[in-house]
Amino acid sequence: KNTFFVAAMGTVGSIVSSLLVAYGLSRLRFRLRGLLFALVLLTMMLPGQILMIPQYLWYNQLGWINTYSPLIAEFYFATQGFFVYLLMNFMNGIPKDLDEAAKIDGCNIMQTLVLVLVPMLWPAMVSAGLFQFMWSSNDFMGPLLYVNSPARYPATLFVRMSMDADTGFAWNRVMAVSLISIIPSLVVFFLAQRQFMDGVTAGAVKG
Repeated sequence: KNTFFVAAMGTVGSIVSSLLVAYGLSRLRFRLRGLLFALVLLTMMLPGQILMIPQYLWYNQLGWINTYSPLIAEFYFATQGFFVYLLMNFMNGIPKDLDEAAKIDGCNIMQTLVLVLVPMLWPAMVSAGLFQFMWSSNDFMGPLLYVNSPARYPATLFVRMSMDADTGFAWNRVMAVSLISIIPSLVVFFLAQRQFMDGVTAGAVKG
C-alpha cells in the first residue's frame, strides 16, 4: 500500500508537470525559451547523489522527514527532464494547424492542450507514466533517507530488512517480499501495455 501510494502520486505529478512544461516549450514563443530548454536537458545530466544533502537539509527545515512528501513533492515541478523531452518531441510532431483550428472554435490555451493535444499524446504519457511508476516503486535511497517509521516503509525497504548479514539470509522471506514488491508494477504494466507499445513504437516507421 505504501509503495503504490508513493508511486501513484509521484507518477501523476511527474506527468502533469512535464506535460505543462513540454507544452510551453513546444507551442509558446517567448524570450529565453532556448535557454530554458537547455536547462531542462542539463537536469538529465545532473547526478541525483549530489543533491541528497541539500535536499535533506531543506526537507528537514520544512518538517517533512518521516513523511512521504520528499518522495512525491519534487515530481510536481517537472524534475524529470527526460519526460519533458519525450513529450515535447511527440508534441512537435502534431501539426500546429490543430491548435489554430481549436482557437477559432473558441478554445483557450488550456482547453487546446486538454481537448486537442492530450488525446494524441496519450500513448507517450502512458509510456512516461509507466517509467515513472517503476522508478518510484524501485526507489531505495529516497525512502531510506526520509522515512524512519517501519509502518511507512515501502516494499524496497522491507526487502532490505529481510536480509541480515549476521544471522543469515531468510531466502524464503526475501523471495516472498520481492515478489510482492513487483506486483504493483506488473499490474500497471499489463493494464497499460497497449498504450505503452504505441508510445514506444510511434514514429519508428514512416512512409
